[in-house]
Amino acid sequence: MSRNSRRSREERARMELYASQDREAAIGMGPLRRGVFLLPATITSVGLLSGFYSMVSAVTGHFEVAAVMIVIAFACDGLDGRIARASRTSSQFGVEYDSLSDVVAFGVAPAMLAYSWALKPIGSLGIGVSGLFVLCAALRLARFNVQTATADKSRFVGLPVPGAAVMISGLALAYSYFEIDSPRALCTLMVPITLALGGLMISRLPYPSFKAVKLEKRAQVELVLTMMVLAAMLFAMPQLTAFLLSTAYVLSGPMLMIRGERLSARVPVLRPVAAGSGSGDKSHGANGVGAGADAARRTRSLRDHQPARR
Repeated sequence: MSRNSRRSREERARMELYASQDREAAIGMGPLRRGVFLLPATITSVGLLSGFYSMVSAVTGHFEVAAVMIVIAFACDGLDGRIARASRTSSQFGVEYDSLSDVVAFGVAPAMLAYSWALKPIGSLGIGVSGLFVLCAALRLARFNVQTATADKSRFVGLPVPGAAVMISGLALAYSYFEIDSPRALCTLMVPITLALGGLMISRLPYPSFKAVKLEKRAQVELVLTMMVLAAMLFAMPQLTAFLLSTAYVLSGPMLMIRGERLSARVPVLRPVAAGSGSGDKSHGANGVGAGADAARRTRSLRDHQPARR
């Protein structure tokens, strides 16, 4: 009898140990793990605040500062995803927060810059053109989130939203670099450029993706030399280099299409939501039925989900 009692106590202790390990995994494996988990979210927050400060600078007439803030947000957008994947702290929360940050930093902020810097003289038409840019950016991000599970990792479908934002930022920086002072010509050029960038974002043109690049692998000599030249150009003339790099990337999509590259079959984005999700799923959990399954899904998302970042 004592032997059976001792065995049952050992089994209960083992089960409690497993339960405590699951709880630690759900909350991020202790304080150190939680700190690592917060690092990508902090970088995303810096990018979001950079986009906000870009809007403030554009409204107050500091267009070069507004453009630089968009570039900083672009750097944060690339950094937070790599840190999350390297530290294995990717989560559904990070994906959603990153998308919301991108709408502000790469949708609203460049539209505000384009309007305040170039499109303001045409009044309501300029507001409409800038608004279309924001709308296309939001649609592009929504499509990316829906198709990210089935998308080709080496190609983007349409111009990425950060690429369009950096293009507008690069134009503003180049305008300042060459000290051009022609508001009428600037407005005439920016209307079709802004509309074209919006159209490229929601198009199905293939664009290069650098998510699959492994930095730990040995690089070729040509790649190393190219990176060194680009770094020297960024140091010597950052404004012109930002414009040239953003222009080259925007044109890379049409060039890939001209070369005959095509994307895979179209993936539907306006498909119905499965039964039991949405508001019905929330009420389902609120009644106490299926709440354990919802908690298990959230736990698996925190531990295992590692989505592709923009």
